[in-house]
Amino acid sequence: MGVQLQLTGQEKDLGGGFKVRRLLPSAKRQSVGPFLFFDHFGPVTVVPGAGHDVRPHPHIGLATVTYMFEGAIAHRDSLGYVQNIEAGAINWMTSGRGIVHSERQPLALKTTTYVNHGIQLWAALPRDQEEVAPSFVHTPASAIPVAQMPGAQVRVLVGTAFGHTSPVKAFSNTVYLDVALAANSSLAIPALAQELAVYPVDADVEIDGQLIAAHTLAVLTPAQIASIRSTTPARLMILGGDTVDGRRHMWWNFVSSRKERIVQAAQDWEGQRMGSIDGETEFIPLPEQRFSAS
Repeated sequence: MGVQLQLTGQEKDLGGGFKVRRLLPSAKRQSVGPFLFFDHFGPVTVVPGAGHDVRPHPHIGLATVTYMFEGAIAHRDSLGYVQNIEAGAINWMTSGRGIVHSERQPLALKTTTYVNHGIQLWAALPRDQEEVAPSFVHTPASAIPVAQMPGAQVRVLVGTAFGHTSPVKAFSNTVYLDVALAANSSLAIPALAQELAVYPVDADVEIDGQLIAAHTLAVLTPAQIASIRSTTPARLMILGGDTVDGRRHMWWNFVSSRKERIVQAAQDWEGQRMGSIDGETEFIPLPEQRFSAS
């Protein structure tokens, strides 16, 4: 069979009633390719004064990859970037040795009721790139290549697939695809990378004849072609890449191959030495229960 493992995730409340489905990390699996964090948020109706803003907070050792199906989020960071993250675009923020960012309601939508729906991933940086300079790159929806096949449309968000290559630059072989499958259609997924997983966003699908429920992360058997079929229209995400080069330690918003680096980052954030965002004075404090390197 084409499915090695199924992860159903757990619901997390990020505050103000804003809930996400967290598929990675899992007790059964830390990562798929470089991706070691997977949050599916929404669809959630955002009303004026809902309080869904995420105040300034830091990251190290990872890249955030944000993709919206619907709605918008205003990104601001300590490098000075201000960018509305909108449907169909890819926003890749490399934290490297340290960055601070906030995610808020866009100013133009503060008095409007709208729906937010999307996925945020974290990609571990290779060990020799964990301390690179931080950066932020916005790739608009119009720049994402699209592969059209009978019964399926594939947007190549990151990496190379079906004869198309995304302009988004990753630090290792990485695959991230947005697939729209028509009713009673199928799509054969080649072994695009060492590790791959399929996430049905809005409908149940079959992978090599095995039923995979919506909101389930199905990790595929390595080095095999997998056939995905749906009897109804279905949207699904395919993600993965090369295996992470060694275990990563994760605590709060920090990722590193070295425990002592996370301790240092926590001390730096507590001392407000990781940078600031122009015009923002709020920040998310460290969790009460601290990380231990022992």
